[in-house]
Amino acid sequence: MPIVLNPSKDGLEKVLRDYQIQALRMVWENPDKGVTSREVYAYVNKALEGVKTVSRASIINFLNSMCDDGVLTYEEETCKGGMRRKYFPGLDEEGFKKYIGKTVFESLLRDFPDQTIDALCESMGQHPDLKAKLQSCLSA
Repeated sequence: MPIVLNPSKDGLEKVLRDYQIQALRMVWENPDKGVTSREVYAYVNKALEGVKTVSRASIINFLNSMCDDGVLTYEEETCKGGMRRKYFPGLDEEGFKKYIGKTVFESLLRDFPDQTIDALCESMGQHPDLKAKLQSCLSA
């Protein structure tokens, strides 16, 4: 799934829609047993009740896209109607946030290397606590 960054939003809403956040949270909350698209569909629509409804196809497309990106994994199992996927975390929430940061940063470095480094250096002046962390990474 291509990452579309909206800097005016907060948290995961910078890169995900509300239903997508709810879907990932359900998978993250069930790392051992996994969840089916039907369970995610019911959970998301209950969480967004009164706000909007989301189709099961949208849920399935999102979950499969997250599998393609390695954010989620799945196992296929036999059920009454044939086969179905059970989804599991490939990355936990912290791992997902790092994945987003790395993906966005690498894209900026590829297209605007000098400007991205200059902007990062300027930002470090506004975030001195992060400056030490960055220096530690660079010296490793």
